[in-house]
Amino acid sequence: MYRIQTLNKISPKGLANLDENYEVSDTMENPDAILVRSASMHEMEMPASLKAIARAGAGTNNIPVDQCAEAGIVVFNTPGANANAVKELVIAGMLLCSRKVVDGIEWAKSLKGNGDQVGKMVEKGKSSFVGPEIAGKKLGVIGLGAIGVRVANAAAALDMEVFGYDPYLSVDAAWGLSSRITHAKSLEEIYRECDYITIHVPQTPDTKGMINAEAIASMKEGVRILNFARGGLVNEADLIAGLESGKVAAYVTDFPSDALLDVKGVIPLPHLGASTPESEENCACMAALQVKDFLENGNIINSVNFPRVEMARSAGCTRICIIHRNLPNVLSHITESVSSIGLNIENMQSHSKKDYAYAILDVTGDVTADVLKKIDDKDFIVRIWTL
Repeated sequence: MYRIQTLNKISPKGLANLDENYEVSDTMENPDAILVRSASMHEMEMPASLKAIARAGAGTNNIPVDQCAEAGIVVFNTPGANANAVKELVIAGMLLCSRKVVDGIEWAKSLKGNGDQVGKMVEKGKSSFVGPEIAGKKLGVIGLGAIGVRVANAAAALDMEVFGYDPYLSVDAAWGLSSRITHAKSLEEIYRECDYITIHVPQTPDTKGMINAEAIASMKEGVRILNFARGGLVNEADLIAGLESGKVAAYVTDFPSDALLDVKGVIPLPHLGASTPESEENCACMAALQVKDFLENGNIINSVNFPRVEMARSAGCTRICIIHRNLPNVLSHITESVSSIGLNIENMQSHSKKDYAYAILDVTGDVTADVLKKIDDKDFIVRIWTL
């Protein structure tokens, strides 16, 4: 029986993927895995039983990822599960900031009480809310992951001229990208050419504050910026200065802050990007299935702290799973240790990611606790177990 703890309300459709071999509770003690959405885990004491954490969403800022890696706890996320929901809101954001829809709605509401004069007042005042169409305009998409590709393709279908920039473009993303997208060679090309810029990159030390005074200065006059990725990607003081000068015509963000709420030209949304029932179900299903495959087969897919390793089970074999430090000769130590104690390796997969590596070995022979102790080496083995 596998024990699963939930730290937030997880979609029942997602939990339905966990069969009778799983016990699920929000008060579970000594869980094998945790399913979480937005709850912060930074102050949480991780039980020794914990092998995996699955975040039902793409970002993992609420999880102490490095601490988990040191303890051999695999942290999963669900990239792409909310991509369609975010894509739709980005398109809505472009329309909102182009046609001054929000300002127009608020002004129209203010006419309440004018009776039969409302129609005439609307016709007289509508010129204050004139804005451009998006068709024929240039959109720059920074980051061509699951969301960025969908945004780029949708914008191209709406007759925008789309420029995409991603120095780490994956093969899968490239296959999904429309041939109508222009591949920008640099951020500077995006800034120089585009009327609209939308950001779809993770927040890292390298990307934090990437939209700053220098970047804004190189953009077109009257550029419209959309941020549905992470608030910290934009230097708010520099952005506000850009809005006040008119260099930036509008800023649509899914990450409002107190400093932005009263700034003219800002359209703040209450983190609605993935807030659809379909997205929540997709994320929950993906998270549950990844945890299930890991606990039952040791396969790792979409982990943020360990490499992707997946291998079909070999009939009649015991599976040994080993998380270890990414150091020279560790893998040879493991295989030699396994062979020296009379086990035969029928199949094996191993990959590394930064400081850590992960190996799966299907072996024949009697794999006892004493056998595992002979393989284990505290200098470089982080965690070892059998399935």
